[in-house]
Amino acid sequence: MPDSEPTSSRVIAAVNRRELSASSVGKTSKWPRTCRRQERIAQVLRRRQPDLTLVLENVHDPHNVSSVLRACDAVGVLRVHLIYSAEEPPARAFARTTSASAAKWVETVRHATVDDCYRMLRQEGFSILATAFEDGARDLYDVDFRRPTALAFGNEMRGLTEEAIAGADGCVVIPMLGMVQSLNISVACAVTLYEALRQRRQAGDYATAKLPEGEREQLAEAWLKK
Repeated sequence: MPDSEPTSSRVIAAVNRRELSASSVGKTSKWPRTCRRQERIAQVLRRRQPDLTLVLENVHDPHNVSSVLRACDAVGVLRVHLIYSAEEPPARAFARTTSASAAKWVETVRHATVDDCYRMLRQEGFSILATAFEDGARDLYDVDFRRPTALAFGNEMRGLTEEAIAGADGCVVIPMLGMVQSLNISVACAVTLYEALRQRRQAGDYATAKLPEGEREQLAEAWLKK
């Protein structure tokens, strides 16, 4: 059944009940619980797309990671999967302490290996597409992004590992008509995600909440404390 605006109100009411109960124990957040803030959070959570996700493999530049997370938040990605087998993760990019950090609003899941990551994604029903120039790679604009999709992006210099490419269900490329045949990872991520947004928005996917109401209540409570 399509979610409606009164459902967002129920989410806010449920959070308020929890906050009222918590107030007898002590302060739970440094931010005020204004109606405007609660409504904004409820609306954002209604548009989250749990069936669209990213895999970042050894992406090490903190500015790139921050930009990727910002694009994910903008199009409604709920969580991002991380694999760091050859690089140290840029801790600053995943910091949740600054007000402008998209890491506050996008969950991250760390995996030890590509195999661990892909196994979990397939168990959750995702089709995995590697962004790589490979024979048989599909044009970005020929991909149906309304299906549960995980997009894998690799290291800035080396790209995805052979293991990550071979283990995927297919490859996708962004069409480029210039002399330079590559884009910065954060740009490539934004281009790809906004094609997914275009398809899903046109089909009305953002008009109906995909996260269960109970999960949205829990997330709203957690977000109000950030």
